[in-house]
Amino acid sequence: MHQQFASRRTFLKHTAIAGAGVVVLPGLLPKMASARQQDTRLKGKKVLFIYGGYKPHEPDKCRDVFVPWMESEGAVVTLSTDLNSYTDKKLMGELDLIVQVMTMSTIEKEQEKGLLEAVKSGVGIAGWHGGLGDAFRDNPGYQFMVGGQWVAHPGGIIDYEVNITNVNDGVTKGLSDFNMHSEQYYLHVDPNIKVLATTTFNAEHADWIDGATMPVVWKKTYGKGRVFYSSIGHVASDFEVPEAMEIMKRGIRWASMSKYKPLPKWLDPVYPGKS
Repeated sequence: MHQQFASRRTFLKHTAIAGAGVVVLPGLLPKMASARQQDTRLKGKKVLFIYGGYKPHEPDKCRDVFVPWMESEGAVVTLSTDLNSYTDKKLMGELDLIVQVMTMSTIEKEQEKGLLEAVKSGVGIAGWHGGLGDAFRDNPGYQFMVGGQWVAHPGGIIDYEVNITNVNDGVTKGLSDFNMHSEQYYLHVDPNIKVLATTTFNAEHADWIDGATMPVVWKKTYGKGRVFYSSIGHVASDFEVPEAMEIMKRGIRWASMSKYKPLPKWLDPVYPGKS
């Protein structure tokens, strides 16, 4: 089932939860405040926030973090816990953006078709961690759309560093490298994604990947749709790290503009091609 919320008052309680415990670094505060004052990209955008799947990834708590924020920026949010929403042609045709939190779920053929067709037609999609990057393990067509698939998190919950590798992109501009205490995702990735941030593995938990550098944040396109992904977000409290939250906010805004801005034209290949 899906449900639409027309007023921020519905989520007053959740807004309080979302704001609790967030520590903002002094250098980041002016940048974040400026972005809030100037950015109106979500205003009036129709968003499907679809959530469920693996409970330890806290889909309900993530809903309570992101839905109040999107509504505070003027988005019209429809909530759903049912993948049949992807088969609702009227709903999907009206959307600007899908935010999906569905780790280790199963999607039926018609549901997947509805989702992929919507993104290909220009509906943006954004998500994080397993909710987007480990949602449907048996569906390579879906993984082709996302641009990657989780395969391991050596050591489980560990300390690791996220390195901003693209300092000019709007999602990461002005942000610095930062530390996480969470799952460090090892993924199989599309070599043509536009990588914005990376992490480097050491030998402590899997010595054969010592020094391997892995994308953490990326952009790509699928048909006419913008796709945004961050591997950060094992639990809702990961977004108490200011940079992690700011990256996700900026990525969501960016993905919402597929129907309103020219399609970004890039390939960002890891491997050099034939000259």
